Amino acid sequence: MPRTLLRCDDGTRTFWAVQFGERLAPLDLPAGAATTGAILSRHWDAIWDAREEDATVARADVRLLAPVTCNQQFICQGVNYRSHVHESGLKVADFPFNTLFTKASSCITAADATVVRPPNVQLLDYEIELGLVLRRDLPAGTTVAPDRLHEWLAGVTIVNDLSARDVQLPQGQFYKGKSYRGFGPVGPGLVLLEPQEWRRWPELHMRLAVNGRVRQDAYCGEMIHQPAATLSELASLQDVRAGDLVATGTPAGCAARAPGKFTMFVLRHFMSEAGKWRAFVAKGRSNPMYLRPGDRISAAIRTDDGRIDLGEQTTAVAAA
Repeated sequence: MPRTLLRCDDGTRTFWAVQFGERLAPLDLPAGAATTGAILSRHWDAIWDAREEDATVARADVRLLAPVTCNQQFICQGVNYRSHVHESGLKVADFPFNTLFTKASSCITAADATVVRPPNVQLLDYEIELGLVLRRDLPAGTTVAPDRLHEWLAGVTIVNDLSARDVQLPQGQFYKGKSYRGFGPVGPGLVLLEPQEWRRWPELHMRLAVNGRVRQDAYCGEMIHQPAATLSELASLQDVRAGDLVATGTPAGCAARAPGKFTMFVLRHFMSEAGKWRAFVAKGRSNPMYLRPGDRISAAIRTDDGRIDLGEQTTAVAAA
């Protein structure tokens, strides 16, 4: 059975715990186990040895923190779902490569934390994503086989890749447009999977709603560049460490949409690059799907039979 690892704050201390229903079993760990990488690489057995009779803390009595600590890398995949490629006005055939970028780890926040829309941002968008968290360091040149994900990955979590489209797209800066503080809700927990359960990742069903209305609804099996291939490519590029987070892309349903063919023709042939983006931002301000102060986002990922359940994020949007 999956096991949910939580990072908690009870007002006097921060600690790791294993969830058993509505009660938590705190883990007795040395002070050096404060980070996600440390607990996963050094105390894996302690997590799985926790017992239900050790669950002495009520979940309602603690505040949940993001299960990925801010010292870890926040690596992302873009245009990785066929439906999102299509709604962006693109073709899957034009993306034979894996689009990789990073978000600042300082944007990581708890699953129920309020997100403040910066004063210079008007086009704030949401992206539900499946997050993969490394169990151990990934040595350079490693080839990860699809049936050996459990050797490298600890578990899965929910990520909302919040994005300032009026920064990201006109300026061509993914990092800047996606890295404002609070733009990375992660959690509520890190769901650790046993080896046979990793085969079920394509069955994970993602749903995101804004103010109770579903905006995104898709299965993770729609991914173009899948976890094993992505981990192998990352190992050929850079150091990837235990506890690092890989967000695997989002499906259709975002607020940002591609213009129609006629509009694209006009923009391409009759407007300057600067004019094109001014028109994009102006039109976006009248799009009711972009997030506004007072909106509430809910995001959940689970298999349809409920055997693997990553919980639910509940995020409120506030003005600066």
